[in-house]
Amino acid sequence: MRMKDARFLGRLALRCLPALVLASGLAACDGGERQPAATTVAAPTAPAEPLRYDAEYPTMRYGTAARTDPVAKLAERLARGELKLERGPRGYLDSLLAALHIDPASQTLVFSQTSLQSKRIRPEKPRAIYFNDEVYVAWVQEGPLEIGSMDPNLGPVFYMVEQDAPKARFDHELNRCLSCHDSYSLSGGGVPRFIVGSGYIGPSGNLVSHEGWILVTDQTPLKSRWGGWYVTGHHGKQVHLGNVLIRSLDDFQRLEQLRVGNIDNVDALFDTKPYLTNESDIVALLVLEHQVNAQNAIARVNWDVRTAIDKEPARAAGSGYSLPAAELSPATMQVVRESVEPLVQTMLFAGETKLTDEISGDPKFAAQFASRAVRDAQGRSLRDLDLHTRVFRYPLSYLVYSPAFDALPRAAREAVYARFAAVLRGEDRSEPFARLVDADRAAILEILTATKPEFAAALR
Repeated sequence: MRMKDARFLGRLALRCLPALVLASGLAACDGGERQPAATTVAAPTAPAEPLRYDAEYPTMRYGTAARTDPVAKLAERLARGELKLERGPRGYLDSLLAALHIDPASQTLVFSQTSLQSKRIRPEKPRAIYFNDEVYVAWVQEGPLEIGSMDPNLGPVFYMVEQDAPKARFDHELNRCLSCHDSYSLSGGGVPRFIVGSGYIGPSGNLVSHEGWILVTDQTPLKSRWGGWYVTGHHGKQVHLGNVLIRSLDDFQRLEQLRVGNIDNVDALFDTKPYLTNESDIVALLVLEHQVNAQNAIARVNWDVRTAIDKEPARAAGSGYSLPAAELSPATMQVVRESVEPLVQTMLFAGETKLTDEISGDPKFAAQFASRAVRDAQGRSLRDLDLHTRVFRYPLSYLVYSPAFDALPRAAREAVYARFAAVLRGEDRSEPFARLVDADRAAILEILTATKPEFAAALR
C-alpha cells in the first residue's frame, strides 16, 4: 500500500467508518409470495452541496452525464417494460442477480460493520456481495440493496434500491457512497473507486483497531487479508485473517491460535439459510480483489487523461479522445505516460504476493468465471487460474477486454500497449516485472496478440 493510501485510510476510518467496504449493500427480507413488481428509474440524488468532482474534473460531468453502465442499461429495459424484477424472500436480490447475469457462486460474506447500514451487520448476519466483471450487488438482511457498477466513461457509479418501496427504484447515489468510495477525498484530487479492505473485527462487527485496517491489493500477503470476511476453501499451510473475531486485547498476542482456515462452508459459524449459498469462496475473493484494483486504476487513467486532453488550447471537450499520441502535445503525453504506468503494473500483477501452497475453492465459481473467457487458438485465456504459485496462469488482467479499458482515450490505450510490448518482449526487465520468466512473457504476448486486435495492430 502506498504511503498516501495509508494516510487516507487512517483519516477515513475516523471520519466515515460506516462505509468503508466495496459496494456496501443491504437488502430487504420479504417473506411473502414471489410477486412481480414495477420498476422505475430515479434521477441522481441531488448533492447537498456542489459535487466536488464537477469543480475538480469538469470534463467528466460525473453528476450529470448519461450513465451507460450495466445497471443503467438494465434500468432502461425495466422502464420500457421489457423485464420485470420479482420480489422473494431476499427482496429483489435473486431476480436482480439473474437480470445482471451474476452467478450466486460469486458470493463473498463480510461481517465487519463497514457499510452505510452498519447497524444491520454483525458476524451472525454478514453482508453478502455478489459480482461479475462489471457489477457488485451487496445484500444484508432487512435493508436496501446497494450496487456498485463500472461505467465505461465515468468509472465506478453507485445505486441504492429500497426494497420496501411500492415500486423498485434505482436511485443514483452522489452523496453517501462517495463520502468514502473516493480516493483521497479529504484533500481533493480523488476519483470514484471501489474498496476492498481488511481489518481486525470484534464480536459485534466493530473495527477494533484503526491502525489495523488496510486496503487490499494483489501485493498484500495472504496473512493480512480478509479480516472481517468469512473465507471458505482450502489454502494449505497459508494463513489469513478471515473468520477471526478479536474479543480482547489479549487476542492480538495469540492471533495465530485464532486463525480459522481450510473450511468447506460457514454453516458452523452462523445461520446460512437466508443466503444463496453457505460459502464465501476464497478464489472469488482473490479475483474480486484484483478486479477492484484494476478497475480503479483504469478509472484513474481515464479521468486524468481526459482532463489533460481537454485542457489543450483550442481543444473542444472530448474532441481529442480518439486522437493518436502524435497529435497531442508533449505536455499532454507526459501526463499520459505518467498516468498509465500504475495501470500497467496493476494489470501485469507487478509485485503480486507469491502463493506458497495450492488454493482451491468452489468449482462452481471457477467454472462460471472461466465461461466468459476469450481464448486463443491453443485454448489459452487470461482467465485461466493457476492457484499454485499465483492466482492466474498468465498474469495479465482479463480486464484488458473490458468496456472500461476500451473506452480509455486512444493515446492512453496506445501507451499501455507500448508498455505491455516492452515488458512482454523482455525489453523491460525491471524489478516490478522480474517475476515474469521468458516463457510467461512469450505466452502472454501470444495470447494478447491473438485475442486483442487493437493490440496486434499496435505491435505492427
